[in-house]
Amino acid sequence: MVTAHDSALPPSAAPGAPGAPEQWTPRLVFSLVSIVLLLEMLTISYLMIAMALPTITTHYQTSQGAWLLTAFLLLGAVAAPLVGRLADLHGKRRMLLVCVAGSALGSLLSAVATSYGVLIAGRALSGLLVPCLFLSYSLIRDVFPARTVALAVSVATSGMGLVAIPAPFLTGWLIDDHGFRSIFWFSLIGLVVLGAMIAVSTDESPVRSRARLDLLGAVLLGGGIAGILVAVSFGPTWGWTSGRTLGYLVAGVVLVAAWLLSARTITEPLIDIDVLRRRPVLLTTISAGFVYGSSALFTMLLPMIAMTPAVLGLGYGFGLSAEGFAVFQAPIGAMVMVGGLVVGLLVGRRMRPQPLLVAGLLIMAAGFAAVGVAHDGKGLLIVLAGVFGFGQGLGYAAIPNLLIAAVPPQLQASTASIVGVFQSAFPAILPVVVFAVLNNSYVAPLPPEMTGGAVLYTNDGYLVAFSISAGAAVIGALVAALLPRTIRQVDAPAAADAVVLTH
Repeated sequence: MVTAHDSALPPSAAPGAPGAPEQWTPRLVFSLVSIVLLLEMLTISYLMIAMALPTITTHYQTSQGAWLLTAFLLLGAVAAPLVGRLADLHGKRRMLLVCVAGSALGSLLSAVATSYGVLIAGRALSGLLVPCLFLSYSLIRDVFPARTVALAVSVATSGMGLVAIPAPFLTGWLIDDHGFRSIFWFSLIGLVVLGAMIAVSTDESPVRSRARLDLLGAVLLGGGIAGILVAVSFGPTWGWTSGRTLGYLVAGVVLVAAWLLSARTITEPLIDIDVLRRRPVLLTTISAGFVYGSSALFTMLLPMIAMTPAVLGLGYGFGLSAEGFAVFQAPIGAMVMVGGLVVGLLVGRRMRPQPLLVAGLLIMAAGFAAVGVAHDGKGLLIVLAGVFGFGQGLGYAAIPNLLIAAVPPQLQASTASIVGVFQSAFPAILPVVVFAVLNNSYVAPLPPEMTGGAVLYTNDGYLVAFSISAGAAVIGALVAALLPRTIRQVDAPAAADAVVLTH
């Protein structure tokens, strides 16, 4: 039968209700492993494309390689609000499986692409993996026993870093022995298997929202996000004052403003603005952007330092290959997981996630600052990478635990989708700021025949870049510090009252 009621769920609908297991079971562990591996696919798909980019652009004779990365991120960010709302309406597991199926179809399209345009279309469709992050922890919140939720969410969100260890070796083997198309076949097979694993191991959420789907809001917000991200992503290439850049940017801002207006005037908006502007939700959303933006900066800057040849005399660099760089990835991935486990265990013992988020961002800031000053020794740099990874893990795991505490179950996915947008937008925006500074003032004065045409930066440039990055992490920590000590769950609007399915 179907029952409807006010925003608070009855005990029978809550995680860990009577009749449900209160502790870990083999099926529950299998479910969590399936979800973690799915999120690993999200990470590895991005890493694989980054490594295969030179081969792909050479094969298709194109200079538009950036679209391989941008299309994935763009569709993921644009689709996130709509996917989140559909998940609240029709079920989080159902939408998770839909996204997995769509991404698998995108991988198939990319694998058989006969033109670069078709390849980009496939990569865009594969971006449906992006919403799987917030769908996963929203689903865990609804179907895992209460005592396991904090740890399960922390493991799921922080486990993504582990794949960075074997990814260079796996990608190198696939590309060198089987060609660049093999990475798309690998993604297709992996997604089909993981989708089946989740289907047989993970229950559907019993929580539903009664609100109708706001298609106008989906079009306005999706179009606005797309315009802004395209402008930010291609502004450095097109020029910040070019007509294309300004056109996309202005159009994006106008559409977002139109969405805000519509969300204030219609009764059942795509994202409830009253919920979003609540202090715990708003500050968590902004902090999440800084966590993921800072992580993206470190992920980009560290290999640039390590892989630059030392013989160029720039004061940094070890001339590592992509596979050789794995020794720096390993401590990051391992310590991200450790940080996540720490959050899961402490929150499970009633510690507030807010100070853990602040600590994570401050540790990330310290890691940035230390690497900026001392990056001429491999051993020290590996240790500092691990320190940064620990802070990253604290941040990754604290965010969903804060959101779970602040938002009722029937609004969890739609609200988390906006957090997901910030988690995609900040990694696009912050590197643009840092590299604008580097390109304007800190390009190394080396002849092209020495660098192979690559743009390299001075030692002082990296000090500035890491200092800016540390400042961004500190700002994120200050935002997180403003979160209230006691987070009370916001009331769901009447239109979003929960519907709990029982059998």
